[in-house]
Amino acid sequence: MNLHPLTLFFFLFSATVLPGCGSGEDGGNSGARSEKYEIAVIPKGTSHEFWKSVHSGARKAECELPISITWMGPSKEDDRIAQIEVVDNFISKGVDGIVISPLDDTALVPVLKEAKAEGIPVVIVDSGVNWDEYASFVATDNRQGGVVAAQHLGKLLDGKGKVIMMRYFEGSASTSKREVGFLETIAEDFPEIEVVSGNQFGGATSDECYQTAENLLINHQDIDGIFCACEPTTFGMLRALQDSDLAGKVRFVGFDATDKLLDGLRAGEIDGLVLQDPFGMGELAVKRMVDHLDGKPVDKFVDTGVNVATQENVDTDEMRALWSVDFDKWLK
Repeated sequence: MNLHPLTLFFFLFSATVLPGCGSGEDGGNSGARSEKYEIAVIPKGTSHEFWKSVHSGARKAECELPISITWMGPSKEDDRIAQIEVVDNFISKGVDGIVISPLDDTALVPVLKEAKAEGIPVVIVDSGVNWDEYASFVATDNRQGGVVAAQHLGKLLDGKGKVIMMRYFEGSASTSKREVGFLETIAEDFPEIEVVSGNQFGGATSDECYQTAENLLINHQDIDGIFCACEPTTFGMLRALQDSDLAGKVRFVGFDATDKLLDGLRAGEIDGLVLQDPFGMGELAVKRMVDHLDGKPVDKFVDTGVNVATQENVDTDEMRALWSVDFDKWLK
């Protein structure tokens, strides 16, 4: 097989450079089994902080259980070929289980079916897929994430005005469900709010999303509110608002938390960030895989929750637990 260059790079890197457990962890790995399970953890991409949090959670599970994980994924979240080839590589390697966030809800189905046919169970994390033969699905209730975003933005606008929603990219199941939840809730609960643009895809990177956001702001200069459904779209829109001197003047609700997004929230340039629990997703997904391999019953769906961070509550202990991850501890 001729490997996609990015796939080859990440495969070689991941196979040879494995970070140790965080300080204060003994690497545990003290279980009844004499051999470790080999588990592949495959994110949608590797360039966003969200995935560093998922990776950190997976590493915590590795430090507490008799397992070995290998983390590998494409750099861009629209590289379907690279992610498929990553799965193929792990099937050939004969790992005990695959934990994956499919970057396309349809394109990944054939290779996941192949994994199952080869006796390798699959746990889905974060983003769904049009296939139900996985062992467990660990994620935010993504539609509910869009619902709470719409409710928050609708209240900020007193139920009136014009809004835009910038989508992520086609085929991303998690963000698609958030977008659907947002649009349906606005239509049902806030009939005097008009969505003047809700079908523009931003792109797979924050730079692409920034360019799309610039065009949206030029074409819709009389908007009152904005919703973006993930980290790259939120950051791209924040940059565009700042550059057009609209930051803080247009009500803006986004998704996920990075240092720059949190700074924007504290500065009043973002009015709300819908927070997931990516660290918890990574940890729970790996642990559900281990339970499944051990023959224990596992829930088909595990909801890791959703919350809205605001300028007033972002630094509370409850919210800090969702966005403050010690990457140096888990990923060094």
